[in-house]
Amino acid sequence: MDIVEVKDICKTYPVFRLNDVSFSLEEGKITGFIGRNGAGKTTTIKSMLNLVHTDSGEITYFGLPLSEHEKEIKQRIGYSTGTVSWYPRKTIREIVHVTKSFYPTWNEEAYRKYLSMFGLDETRKPIELSEGMKVKFNLLLALSHRAEILILDEPTSGLDPFSRDELLELFETLRERGVTILFSTHITSDLEKCADNIIYISSGEIKAACTKAAFMQTFGRADETLEEIFLRLEREARS
Repeated sequence: MDIVEVKDICKTYPVFRLNDVSFSLEEGKITGFIGRNGAGKTTTIKSMLNLVHTDSGEITYFGLPLSEHEKEIKQRIGYSTGTVSWYPRKTIREIVHVTKSFYPTWNEEAYRKYLSMFGLDETRKPIELSEGMKVKFNLLLALSHRAEILILDEPTSGLDPFSRDELLELFETLRERGVTILFSTHITSDLEKCADNIIYISSGEIKAACTKAAFMQTFGRADETLEEIFLRLEREARS
């Protein structure tokens, strides 16, 4: 069952246009969102969170339009759009105290679990964290309120290989619990490990939105990896 639907969203900037972007997210599946820098991934994700106001189109979650049910929807989803850049001199404990007041479903046990898993110290401040630890802190907030959907922009960016594997294993565990995950990444090997579906965007347009197996069968050549397919498609698009 589709739990998120993005229908014909458009956003025009002076030098870029998101053009009739449409796709859906299947409940309880991991979807990888791929495309080169500037292709429209972050604009699409921010549009899905109403952080960017689209020129046209519609976005629905749980059958509810985002435009009319934003507060209710955001209490049921978790999202991370890059590293933490707010309250850099407050401690993690102080930031969490404020954040959890916005979520009736905040789960203190889950928070403590992920705090330990990610090796975060509540007395530290974001300004004191490495880029990888900032990503983990953002994910900690997204995972601590029983979110039914996770929307993550480059969640493995800045993580060492061990931490990335740990995070991908967590994604697989969450999928088993029925959580829907969309995450953008440039690290296509991560998608090889855990993605069920692929959305491929190029120059502001969706070129594919299908299962990973269908993507590789449709666009791949003999023995090509997902990364090799992606790189070839991008080269061909610019030749």
